[in-house]
Amino acid sequence: MDIEAFREYCLSKKGVTEGFPFDEKTLVFKVMNKMFALAGLEHNPSTANLKCDPERSIELRETYPDDVQPGYHMNKKHWNTVLLEGELSDKMMLELIDHSYDLVAAKLKKADKEVLKNL
Repeated sequence: MDIEAFREYCLSKKGVTEGFPFDEKTLVFKVMNKMFALAGLEHNPSTANLKCDPERSIELRETYPDDVQPGYHMNKKHWNTVLLEGELSDKMMLELIDHSYDLVAAKLKKADKEVLKNL
């Protein structure tokens, strides 16, 4: 999956915004102002950080050691750095984006969950 397809899919999710809160080369995607994905725009090859259930993170890292690593500059237990144009299928990438989004959305405040539900 190329970086543009990654970006488009993230932005297609309900309540998502994008921005550059850290620097001009790290694109951050948030659901209701909570980060669920980051993409390094100057990395070659392109990578993204995605939140992940800790047990699933271990399984993914063992199954795809060249494409899924502990999250770069993130909590290594809860975040993975994923190679966007590696061996992972587009279907798997979409699933990992959905998983990250769902984990973050589930932890939103009740009021934010209600706003998100009504978007």
